[in-house]
Amino acid sequence: MAYLELDNVDFGFGPASQRYEVLKGASLSVEQNEFVAVIGFSGSGKSTLVSLLAGLQRPDRGEVRIAGQLVREPGPDKGVVFQNYSLLPWLTVVGNIELAVKQVFPEMTRDERREYIQHYIDVVSLTGSEAKLPGELSGGMRQRLSLARTLSMKPEVLLLDEPLSALDALTRAQLQDEIIRIWEEDRRTVLMITNDVDEAVIMADRIVPLTKGPAAHLGREFPVTLDRPRERATLNFNPEFKQLRNEVTRYMMQLNEESRQLAVENELPLPDLKPVMPGAMVSVA
Repeated sequence: MAYLELDNVDFGFGPASQRYEVLKGASLSVEQNEFVAVIGFSGSGKSTLVSLLAGLQRPDRGEVRIAGQLVREPGPDKGVVFQNYSLLPWLTVVGNIELAVKQVFPEMTRDERREYIQHYIDVVSLTGSEAKLPGELSGGMRQRLSLARTLSMKPEVLLLDEPLSALDALTRAQLQDEIIRIWEEDRRTVLMITNDVDEAVIMADRIVPLTKGPAAHLGREFPVTLDRPRERATLNFNPEFKQLRNEVTRYMMQLNEESRQLAVENELPLPDLKPVMPGAMVSVA
C-alpha cells in the first residue's frame, strides 16, 4: 500500500447547473520517502490537488489517504510550502519559525525551543539573519524561511506548491539544490508541484503530468532513473536526461494540442494556458 494516496477523486466548484469540474477521477500513489513531481499547465488544478492532499479541501468523491488513514483536515503531519511564502511580516526569522514550533511542540522549554529553531535556520543557510523581518530578506531568503518553518514541524509529508516559480534562475537553482540536500539528509515523502520540466527531472524520482482541465486527472508517469547526486553542470550532456526531458515535453505538448482540438470541435473558447517548456537552470554550474 502506498504511503500517500489520491483515490479516484472528483472535485469541482459551483452549483450543479454551472459546475466547473477541476479534477475528475484523479488517482495518485506516492511511496514513503519518495520524491514525486506533478507537472502541469497553469489552470489545470495543481494547487487544488495540493489543497486536497493537505486537507484544506475535501473531495466531492473519492478519498485522500496518508498511511492508510483518511485525510479529513489540515495537520502538522502535512507540511505545505506555498509559492507566496505566507510569512507574518511583523515577526522576525526566529519569530516566524517559533510560532509554528510552539503550536506543534508546546512541551519544549524555552532553551530547547531556541536550540531547535536555530538548527532549522542553519539547515536552510539563514544563519546571521535571525533578527531580520521578512521585508528585509530577498525572495530566495523568504522562501528558505518558509521552508525552515515547515520543516520545523517535522511533517511526514512535504507538499511543495510551485515554491520556486517566482525566483530568478540562479536563486531557483540554488534552492532546488538546497531542497534536494535537505530531502537526502532527512528523508520525507515529498510531492512537488511545478510547471518546469527541467526542475522536475533534476529533483524528482518520478514525474506525473496533470492533464488539461477542466476535469483533469493524472496522466502517464515518467520514472526518473538518473543517478544522484545529479550534477547540474553536466546534465545537458547526459543522453538519458535529454531523452527524458524531450519525452515529458512532447507529452505535455500533445495534451495541449488535444485540448485545443477539443475546444474547436465543441466551439469552446481556446484555453489560455502557459506552456510547459524546459527551463534554463541546467546550464548553471
